[in-house]
Amino acid sequence: MRLALHAVLVLFFLNGALFGSWAARIPAFKARFALDADALGLVLLCLAAGAIAGFPLAGRVIDRQGPAGLSKLLALLYLFSLPLVAMAPNVWLLALALAAFGVCFGGMDVAMNAWGAEVETAHGRPILPQLHALFSLGAGLGAGAGAGAVAAGLDPLAHFAWVSGALALAGLPVILRPGARTATPPARPAGPAAKGALLPKGALLPVGLVAGATGLSEGAIADWSAVYLSIVTEAPPQIAALGFAAFSVTMVVVRLSGGWLVTRLGVVRAVRISGLCLAIGAGLAVLGASAASVLAGFAILGCGAALLMPLAFARAARDDKVAPGAGIAQVALLAYGGVLLGPPLIGFVAARAGYPASFALLAALGLMVMVLARALQPPLEARGENPEVSGQ
Repeated sequence: MRLALHAVLVLFFLNGALFGSWAARIPAFKARFALDADALGLVLLCLAAGAIAGFPLAGRVIDRQGPAGLSKLLALLYLFSLPLVAMAPNVWLLALALAAFGVCFGGMDVAMNAWGAEVETAHGRPILPQLHALFSLGAGLGAGAGAGAVAAGLDPLAHFAWVSGALALAGLPVILRPGARTATPPARPAGPAAKGALLPKGALLPVGLVAGATGLSEGAIADWSAVYLSIVTEAPPQIAALGFAAFSVTMVVVRLSGGWLVTRLGVVRAVRISGLCLAIGAGLAVLGASAASVLAGFAILGCGAALLMPLAFARAARDDKVAPGAGIAQVALLAYGGVLLGPPLIGFVAARAGYPASFALLAALGLMVMVLARALQPPLEARGENPEVSGQ
């Protein structure tokens, strides 16, 4: 079990680091292929489409063979797919390479969350929040290393080759170590409404809505926080750039302490407090008259978003009617759909009602999360079968 825990920790960090490395070099690809905003959006949509296609495919494999083997296979493919993106000679092959990169990213996301849920159950205490903290940490370090590569004058191919090589040397011995797996319990049969479904239904629908609200909030802050600060508070560029940093730092801090918090508070109370933080943070951003108050609002938003995604995935993995792989894949589809929907939705509302009104939507989502909090209590733990994981 210790070997499995170490392997899952490395998987989450590796997934984040590879994605952060790609995100940091998007401007280089925009310049290389002379892409305007519309063309770049379509190219990025290929990555998203690949990830969305990877969710159900991974779910089916997990429910037949367990998540450990698929997690390891996709980690290998993911490491190779990053340099392939930089090798694309034209925009069409770039789109194809990004679709493959997205399949690896999305499929690995489902597989490693399913494996993390197995390890969490075996340990008898919440660990998914800390695993998601490692993903965030890896993404931040990957993006930071990307900025360093730009400053050093490395082209994307050399940068990506170094990143994949370093992560392979450091991570693969841990991930591929013999014995690093858990005993996969028999998959629970899916009900007629859930079998083969792409979107969650029944008891998993509110879980997916919470995950979608969280993803929408994350996407909105990632893409619009700097613009919001510069337009609404007239903050200078160096201050406006701190918006996403404030959100990300508090998210990582809360996730690192997430196991203790969930054990102490219980799942339902932790979700309600998280929704309240989303509402308060968004409200402070809307009502704040200064850059400092808006930054404080973004920091509180990060606290609110931190635990919701790992708790939603943990709930999906323990549903008593849908098999773990299918459940996580269905919830992930709404979660990442929210990430994709958030930025255009904020822009649409801002263009018609102003930026404060657009960010007020995040406060409404926080209130919705509070109302749906009880849906994230896993049914097995709600009946007292594993109270340590639920914290209640």
